[in-house]
Amino acid sequence: MNTQFIPDEVLEHDDEMRTIRHQLHAHPELGFHEFATADLVAAKLQQWGYEVHRGLGGTGVVGSLRLGSSSRSLGLRADMDALPIDEARDLPYASQNAGSMHACGHDGHTTMLLAAARYLAQTRSFDGALRLIFQPAEEGLGGARVMLEDGLFERFPCDAVFGMHNMPGYPAGKLGFRAGPMMASSDTVIIDIEGVGGHGAKPAQAVDPIVAACSLVMALQTVVSRNVDPLESAVVTVGAFHAGDAPNVIPNTAQLKLTVRALKPQIRQLLRERITEIAQAQAASFGAVAKVTYHWRYPVLVNHPQETELARRVALDWLGEDGLIADLAPQTAGEDFAFMLERCPGAYLLIGNGEQGCMLHHPHYDFNDEILAIGAAYWIRLTERFLSPA
Repeated sequence: MNTQFIPDEVLEHDDEMRTIRHQLHAHPELGFHEFATADLVAAKLQQWGYEVHRGLGGTGVVGSLRLGSSSRSLGLRADMDALPIDEARDLPYASQNAGSMHACGHDGHTTMLLAAARYLAQTRSFDGALRLIFQPAEEGLGGARVMLEDGLFERFPCDAVFGMHNMPGYPAGKLGFRAGPMMASSDTVIIDIEGVGGHGAKPAQAVDPIVAACSLVMALQTVVSRNVDPLESAVVTVGAFHAGDAPNVIPNTAQLKLTVRALKPQIRQLLRERITEIAQAQAASFGAVAKVTYHWRYPVLVNHPQETELARRVALDWLGEDGLIADLAPQTAGEDFAFMLERCPGAYLLIGNGEQGCMLHHPHYDFNDEILAIGAAYWIRLTERFLSPA
């Protein structure tokens, strides 16, 4: 790790922060059940002098520290939840909770923000209100939305809010920024095909939902290729197909489960319309009926231009061009920080987790401890720039 850009006070506690990260990794908790994680976060923040608020979003924690006389306020967000995955690596700090794993690096995100919190409380080098938002349930459950519904920004107003996520495949510690659409919308679609069951030896006396569903799987492949402008991005993936139990029985129903992604709200709406129309038409062509249940989940994450440029400038002035990810492309993964950016100006950035190793959501993934201090130091510099004394 290149330490020349990192404050000595951060480096002095780097081993302690790694220990905290390993503790969180060994005891992962799923969305809205981050009880021990929230206890640890709240205890550390209280120890360092923050006013601690709990209960937003169930297990969410907000640490607030106001210094000086400025009316400016800044929000920094980290996610805390794990994924329902069994860890496959034999690490000394491997998950001790069966069926739960920090396979997305939220243990690292939480630790980076804690490391920054400690430094900022000690140095008191800003003027205004700092809101540290430790969010539950990012992984598919919309914890950000629930915190907002519980009054997050009414109780803790922010002039801007920022989030950071690690990303394997990019050089460790490099920071990436992009104004505008940054992360895709993420919707889930359940399609139930209702046919008429029967004997497998007499298909003419049945309406086979499996055949209808198979045809629908192939027809859905045309939504992106034939309905979405070639210069736009979209994803329609059939991730699950469930039907039948016996080889000689035509079942009554078949079910498809889809994940649908887009980088523009209008494309998102187009996908919904076409998927629904195609499902119903395909099923009808076989004499079956399609019931489409569309779960409108995470919106497109859109970074605000002014805040993104500020965040980028902080990194550029600190690390130079070599410390930035050049030409960062939008990501088709979803992120519920999008809900916060719909309510408050801000930006979401990436930090490289290293060019080697597994991607996110893989049972062999692990957060790179070498970037803990870099991520913490960036939060510190962004805070000191945004809440700089007059």
